[in-house]
Amino acid sequence: MEGDKVEKIMPNAQCPIPNSQFPMTSIQALPKEVVHLITAGEVIDSFASVVRELVENALDAGATRIVIALWPQQWRIRVTDNGCGMDLDDLQQAATSHSTSKIHSSDDLWKINSLGFRGEALHSLTTLADLEIFSRSSNGNVGWRVVYGEGGKAIQVEATAIAPGTVVTVSNLFANCAARRHGLPSTAQQMKAVQATIYNIALCHPQVTWQVWQDDRQWFTISPAATVGQLIPQLLPQVRQGDLQQVTQEIPPNPENSPPDQPRATTNTTQHSQLSTQHSALTLVVGLPDRCHRHRPDWVRVAINGRMVKSPELEQAILGSFHRTLPRDRYPICFLHLVISPDQINWNRNPAKTEIYLNELTYWQEQITQAINQALRLSSANIKESVHTTRVSQLIKAAEEKGNYNLNPNPQSPAPSEALSLSKCPHFLKAVAQVSNTYIVAEHPGGMWLVEQHIAHERVLYEQLCDNWQLTPVETPIILYQLSPAQVTQLQRIGFDIEPFGEQLWAVRNLPAMLQNREDCADAILELSWGGDLQTAQVAVACRSAIRNGTPMSLPEMQQLLDNWQRTRNPRTCPHGRPIYLSLDESALSRFFRRHWVIGKSHGI
Repeated sequence: MEGDKVEKIMPNAQCPIPNSQFPMTSIQALPKEVVHLITAGEVIDSFASVVRELVENALDAGATRIVIALWPQQWRIRVTDNGCGMDLDDLQQAATSHSTSKIHSSDDLWKINSLGFRGEALHSLTTLADLEIFSRSSNGNVGWRVVYGEGGKAIQVEATAIAPGTVVTVSNLFANCAARRHGLPSTAQQMKAVQATIYNIALCHPQVTWQVWQDDRQWFTISPAATVGQLIPQLLPQVRQGDLQQVTQEIPPNPENSPPDQPRATTNTTQHSQLSTQHSALTLVVGLPDRCHRHRPDWVRVAINGRMVKSPELEQAILGSFHRTLPRDRYPICFLHLVISPDQINWNRNPAKTEIYLNELTYWQEQITQAINQALRLSSANIKESVHTTRVSQLIKAAEEKGNYNLNPNPQSPAPSEALSLSKCPHFLKAVAQVSNTYIVAEHPGGMWLVEQHIAHERVLYEQLCDNWQLTPVETPIILYQLSPAQVTQLQRIGFDIEPFGEQLWAVRNLPAMLQNREDCADAILELSWGGDLQTAQVAVACRSAIRNGTPMSLPEMQQLLDNWQRTRNPRTCPHGRPIYLSLDESALSRFFRRHWVIGKSHGI
């Protein structure tokens, strides 16, 4: 019987029984209104996406001032801009399906220079909401009001008085999609997403003025800035402009072709290889690791050609560049903006245009790493209060030229002209004294620093170990007692030659060269045996080998340490993330001592 039962069931196994709720029918084309609703749901899925699409249109129109008004309880949004505006013909066409002025053929997809290009946003809004646009072109004598209906057709058109620019009002958002409204987060969360969207766009376009209103009350404003570094303190009030370092540089063409495993934006490899990285540039703003960092990697931001994007590979390159410069479980503040030849990018990956295909990914990662290393190094360009820009320095320079006094009474100090030229030297710090056998007093043209000798030396040794990690054989092995199997495995993993030497005894026959002459090398090896990767071991060796606080140093020894420290890649913090120096600039000192320097006035001296 069982066999018969199987015989009866098996023939039907290949033909599943249709669900009674969804009876099987023949395949047919979806109605046009259903297609438009599905497409609209991919482009417009929240308040933030409406703001993003309308603001990108405003920026493409050349707007320098954008006002955003939100009425979340009424599901209404208005975006006003002072861009070039539209004439009546463009307004009547603007909301029809896939209508745009930004591309004209398939070839244009490989040279996108605008923020929008699909022509979907306004048409999607007519499917999900009521859409009204006021606009007047920059060379037009009259403005127009257009109300759009089903399919993006203009159903009301009338002349109106309006300044050049555009006002787009979206009302009753998701009125025909009740489930969409109920599925959205709370109003507070949606407004937070809107704010984050505006912040991201403002970072890419710092020259724009932003005004944002909520329920007829001003919510926040963003003033235009000459650079991104000047803009960020408006978005992060706890960060000062002096906490940031900005690097802007041209990127040379890649001398090599893209690796074969990287996705290509086009199939015409020869043509686009020749265009690779034309007109490419990089703008980088980093928070100095000794001054600011965050609990989460929420301020590691990447933008390409004016739009914030998600690029895990580039973000990882940024995080890797800050490795061993920040305290544990802290993340950098970093904004990266790449301007890349459009042929190197395929934007046509996601409706939100935040996910892209980027050619020559490894090359860009290398350029980012080099730029971050440049931003973190110490140089005269990184010292904000330069001797050439303060009133104090002007007085010193004028007085020294007349020979009235000498800023550096130490006979070993350089001449005034030499002192002023220190800022142009790669190593511009001059050792002056040692405080409590712990801090080196270092003079530079803009003031003086206190450098903590142990952690400065620790940074020097750590980078030397990273560049040249090697274990040196020893004639007399180091004998360790009662190591666990995990400790033995750990030492072997980081390169130690260790073998049994008797009951509960182990012989270590090599060790890092820095530990060879130390009496506590056995303790150091035990410390390394307790776990961690190779870099953790390098940090531990550097820390144990560095000059101890309380050790007296001569001026030449201090100067040598300062010179070595300035050559490091990440001189601002030790490998544990602690700040290495305290800056006391001349302008701050004069304010503290209430000195009001006035050239030519005797009471100012």
